[in-house]
Amino acid sequence: MIELIPAIDIIDGQCVRLTKGDYAQKTVYSNSPDEVASDFEKIGFHRLHVVDLDGAKSRHIVNDKVLRQITEKTTLKVDFGGGIKTDDDIRIAFDNGAAMVTIGSIAITEPERFFSWIEQYGAERLILGADVRNGKISINGWKEDSSKDLLPFLRRFVDAGIRNVLCTEISKDGTLQGPAIQLYKEIMAEYPQLHLIASGGVSSIDDIKALDAAGIPAVVFGKAIYEGKINLKELWDWRNA
Repeated sequence: MIELIPAIDIIDGQCVRLTKGDYAQKTVYSNSPDEVASDFEKIGFHRLHVVDLDGAKSRHIVNDKVLRQITEKTTLKVDFGGGIKTDDDIRIAFDNGAAMVTIGSIAITEPERFFSWIEQYGAERLILGADVRNGKISINGWKEDSSKDLLPFLRRFVDAGIRNVLCTEISKDGTLQGPAIQLYKEIMAEYPQLHLIASGGVSSIDDIKALDAAGIPAVVFGKAIYEGKINLKELWDWRNA
């Protein structure tokens, strides 16, 4: 059964969502991300995906205090990403309660640093963020597209022991137009050992059921929650039926 991971994206300490990664298309949903996280926990969720969008844009962690508020208020297993570029950044994330961290840009720009973090913290605490636009890996808060094609890009990291991969199809993110199921199926066909986390476009419980039927191990979803497209209690009851 697919793992369900609600998401909280943070700008200026607020819970927000963007559309297609565009900072100009921002909607604020709550001034208290820790309360949103607490509500997820009360329903029964165990995992939470937190993205520091200020950090992704600034290229260093910005909202570490919000991370601490969430991890102190809840027992959720939080994976945290956005702006983790240095040894200090990853230390700050773990010191403020992150159970796992999602690393994207550094895997492209400084792969040796990424591999050193695997050695220092263990591959099980790292999630490789593979954000894709037009088939190419995108970096630095989705503001830059690299020349790297997705499937060949993943090989080196899988060979190094990475099993957790979060893949966001940027053209789908925040659109509520359905997830890129075919893309995720292609990844799983090439790398069946991965704990692949699908992200982007989820608009309904049916979308999550379709991902589950396609054999995708996990899904991150956010906007569909905040826009009232998904009833979390109904989703949780389906997950545990």
